[in-house]
Amino acid sequence: MQTLTEIRALLDARGATPRHRFGQNFLHDHNQLRRLVARARVMRGTRVLEVGPGTGTLTETLLEAGATVIACEIDPVMTAIVRDRVLPVADGRLDIVEGDCLDGKHHLSAALRAAIDTRFAGAPFLLVANLPYQAATPLMLNLLTSVPHCSGLFVTIQREVADRLSASPGSKAYGPISVQAQLLAHVDPFAVLPPSCFWPAPEVHSAFVAIERIDPPPTHDPIELGRFLQRVFSKRRKQLGSVLGRVGSWPPDIDPTMRPEQLTPHQLLTLAALFPTPAE
Repeated sequence: MQTLTEIRALLDARGATPRHRFGQNFLHDHNQLRRLVARARVMRGTRVLEVGPGTGTLTETLLEAGATVIACEIDPVMTAIVRDRVLPVADGRLDIVEGDCLDGKHHLSAALRAAIDTRFAGAPFLLVANLPYQAATPLMLNLLTSVPHCSGLFVTIQREVADRLSASPGSKAYGPISVQAQLLAHVDPFAVLPPSCFWPAPEVHSAFVAIERIDPPPTHDPIELGRFLQRVFSKRRKQLGSVLGRVGSWPPDIDPTMRPEQLTPHQLLTLAALFPTPAE
């Protein structure tokens, strides 16, 4: 497992520095890295997607635990470091995808999807990653809603995003991502990480979150659910009746004068079935 001194040396050898535009804040605390891998219950044969491996510190930890890993990295310098340092000792258990993990906000990139299809062949896999902040939310939502054989997400994310994922009805942080995540998975923010765990230190605290998929899910059309949630939460200050219309049979526990943030995830799921949102 790489020390902070080694991480710095790997970058120095290539005349590189951490790039803010790629969200490069390297998690170098060994105890925290082991904690994340342990919480994901990674063992020999576990299939893992890692996005944003950086110099490969977590990648090495996953391989040491016995995982088979696809590492997706947007930065060519970091890709070269992982290819030179980690790939030769991976015993054939590491695939590297160079490029963005996403094609826009709503789809995995073609290269990453092809790698997942080829290496994992429809078998369950986990996302275990110190996620770049700007990619975290769209990537997690995409995997939750569109890739059902991703059975769990064990990630480092900005604490603010972790708060939104686990927010309760009536709270300021409660919104579409809260509802989608809590309907499709068990969400467990299990640790807060101070900036000192990273290099360079970010300006905000981070969090470890475990998101373990519910099987079977309460909805078989999470894409439609997402459209409905965007529809009502985009006007979250308005009464539901103003957004959806007051005509029709409303559930007895939901009044048209209520606002979306007052409803539980399951109440919103009930409304989504009663007021379907036309596809764009």
